[in-house]
Amino acid sequence: MKLECLQENLAEGLSVVGRVVPTKSTLPVLSNVLLSTRDGELQLTANNLELSVAHRVAAMGIERDGEITLPARLLSDYVALLDHGQKVALDLNPKTHKVHLACGRYEANIAGIDAEDFPPIPQVSGGPSFTIPAGTLKETIAGVVFAAAPDDTRPVLAGALLRMSGGSLTLAAADGFRLAVRTVELPESGPELTMIVPAKTLTEVARLLSDAEDEQVAINTTPNGNQVYFAFGKTEITSRLIEGQFPDYQRIIPPESKTRVKVSTTDFLRATRAAAVFARDNSNIVRLECSPARENADLALGSVLVKSTSAEMGDNEGNLDAVVDGDDTQIAFNGRYLRDALEAIDTPEVLLQITGPSSPGIIKPAGEPNGYIHVIMPMHVAR
Repeated sequence: MKLECLQENLAEGLSVVGRVVPTKSTLPVLSNVLLSTRDGELQLTANNLELSVAHRVAAMGIERDGEITLPARLLSDYVALLDHGQKVALDLNPKTHKVHLACGRYEANIAGIDAEDFPPIPQVSGGPSFTIPAGTLKETIAGVVFAAAPDDTRPVLAGALLRMSGGSLTLAAADGFRLAVRTVELPESGPELTMIVPAKTLTEVARLLSDAEDEQVAINTTPNGNQVYFAFGKTEITSRLIEGQFPDYQRIIPPESKTRVKVSTTDFLRATRAAAVFARDNSNIVRLECSPARENADLALGSVLVKSTSAEMGDNEGNLDAVVDGDDTQIAFNGRYLRDALEAIDTPEVLLQITGPSSPGIIKPAGEPNGYIHVIMPMHVAR
């Protein structure tokens, strides 16, 4: 392998694939990034056996094809320090598995591991496939993926359910304490498809996607449904899928509510953040007291009192104007879950639906009743 590429392009490519490289691995080669020539470009690939990311970098004057794996962190840190706008020349000695790197007045020799030792990336084809606008997919993932479980104690909850049906795409994630569901309509109908994608994979996809609606993401699966492939721009992501049955989340969504609250999203989020400061030492408990408008009030507005208490630090409350329909009610939520839900909503007002202090609460954007819904289990607190 002998080629040249621009420093900024190589640095960007290494940052794209670098997050996938495991910090610790029993296989030393997994700490390396695979460099290979492909169709007149330099392809960088990282693989942690569950997720792989490949990114193509424009190359100038490929004199000799080849492939090698080099230490990912060392290469990324070194290239980032080279002069912006300069050409980086890479020359592989296939006998010693060393790459001579030259850029401006800098030169380095980096020892690598034979590319044959790098685990092969699964070929994903033959199963259902479809395309979706990049901006739509990025927004959908961002509103849901944070609700997945952070560990593999229950593997299916460490992923998000992706379901295609007709002309709509639904993404759902839950961790046993909260549930986020988002449904979007697609420009074209796709195949009937249901799969559980690891949350880490979706997070990586969303990080690398642009907001452009004119850029398309191609998604392919295998016939046996054990792998998924995302392709967009110069990036390809291949990931294993999670086997198992995702919980029937429709069962935990309350079919009706006794109290409906419409309140400013910005005000509610600010009050929640303020309450969370005092709730840190009290299991993150944030209490909500919702009251409809009094009959003799000058303005037909109710209120939402957002409260938190710390036995050692003190207490806090924020009083918000709101449209409250139904009964006076009180409920307590985990403040972090409440904040996460509100941060995922971009409408000016948010709807809060409450059945009772021991029933799940529903949060969704006002004016978008079917697009996004967030369910949070209440916290039981002593009176």
